Amino acid sequence: MQIPDAAALFDLSGRAKYRITGTDRTRFLNGQLTNDVRKAEAGTLLEACILSAKGKLNGHLFLAAESDAFLLDADDALRETLPARLERYVIADDVQISDISDDFGLLHVVVGTPSDLPRDCVVRRADRFGLPGWDVRFPRPELERIKHQLLSLFSFCDEACAETWRIERGIPRWGEELTEEIIPVEANLQERTIDYTKGCYIGQETISRMKMSGQTNKRLCGLISLTGSPLRAGMRLVPVDEAKDVGWITSATMSSRLGKQIALGYVKRGFSDLGTHLRARDAAAETGLEIEVAALPFV
Repeated sequence: MQIPDAAALFDLSGRAKYRITGTDRTRFLNGQLTNDVRKAEAGTLLEACILSAKGKLNGHLFLAAESDAFLLDADDALRETLPARLERYVIADDVQISDISDDFGLLHVVVGTPSDLPRDCVVRRADRFGLPGWDVRFPRPELERIKHQLLSLFSFCDEACAETWRIERGIPRWGEELTEEIIPVEANLQERTIDYTKGCYIGQETISRMKMSGQTNKRLCGLISLTGSPLRAGMRLVPVDEAKDVGWITSATMSSRLGKQIALGYVKRGFSDLGTHLRARDAAAETGLEIEVAALPFV
């Protein structure tokens, strides 16, 4: 698998997509999302999370502003649960949520410039893979034509390539690093998705308390295999000389760019310092593989 160093094209058309309309849409979404939707500009996507009352993730999404609506997109696994979570809090608000997942294609490019992109598409700045990039949106029937046009300028990064790309850059993904048991700060999402001054939203109390304490029980970390053996999602992490459980691996890949087996995983406080050596164990490895906690992003 060839991993592009730059100028890569990703097909995100399978993501869940919604249009939020109604006169109360801004106030309503600001009471639901961790970021301030008033900061959303016409040409730039805003990243945000939606939380439970306990501050744990109900979803992770990107938001775009239009003159009369907001557009949201999220991992396809959230296609049913995300709108249900939002609609639960639409009481007397003038807010409508429409599923437009099948109406539009969505491609993403990194490193390119707007002049490289089709003029008959909606183009917005977005950082989805740890590098400045651009979203390209268009009617779904145009997908193959637009993709073919962009392939003359960008190397296509398929699903396996995209997985390695995001792990190398420490980008968490729904269903892997991001689940309903995780608080955004634990996944290193605070700088990109949280506005600490915008006012109240569901789950804010937990987030504010973590900011004041400056501590988390666990943190998403980079992990490197010191033996060169492959790491696997689900492996448990233990100290080199102890048997207690101090974390787990969420995603793993072989990075040809680094020439190393790398992974993302959650490590408990006290064991997550850079350079700490741990062992990754599963049922098939009694002694475990020696790993080292590394800085994110890897590249």
